[in-house]
Amino acid sequence: MRSKTSDSGPIGDLRRAIEHTGYYPEVVSDGVFSAVGGEELLAFFLHHEPTFDRDEVRRHLTVAALTPSRLVLAHTDEHPGDDLLPDPYTSTSTEAVSLSSIRSVVVTRMIANPTSGPSTPAEAVLTVGWGGVSRIDLEPAGCSDPECDADHGYTGVLAGDDFSLRVSAAADGGEAVARLLGFAESLSSLTRG
Repeated sequence: MRSKTSDSGPIGDLRRAIEHTGYYPEVVSDGVFSAVGGEELLAFFLHHEPTFDRDEVRRHLTVAALTPSRLVLAHTDEHPGDDLLPDPYTSTSTEAVSLSSIRSVVVTRMIANPTSGPSTPAEAVLTVGWGGVSRIDLEPAGCSDPECDADHGYTGVLAGDDFSLRVSAAADGGEAVARLLGFAESLSSLTRG
């Protein structure tokens, strides 16, 4: 399904980036542009990565698209046939999150040899939280008395973890790290409350 919007600007750039991966471009484009719904595209980030499933390598493609009102996330995976679908198939899941719902945009930059001054990040992680998924890390609680053997229950941290993406210069190239940081900056600028 072709977008009604011209293939120039960010729409055309995204379409070409999807086609460049060679990973079912028609399927991926259909899912992404259906979720964008004809809205103006301000920025995007595309991450193509292999996943390992026993003896097979499968591919996974993540597209994050930013419109004036929403963050659109699309994930496409390939699967071998199974009981319900005997032939190999793809699955594309999309999620559209209102920018007003986003609670946090966390950007982590990893800089090698920081004592030599500013340099290009070797890795970057973008984590976006809107309250859809939370993760809790529990551990046994204790007290400061080394002789105490009482059961103090558990303590933990509850963290929002709706979407997280890590990109490294070693695996994805330095340009991918810069593109992720650029996308994160665009997203952060639109979620200022």
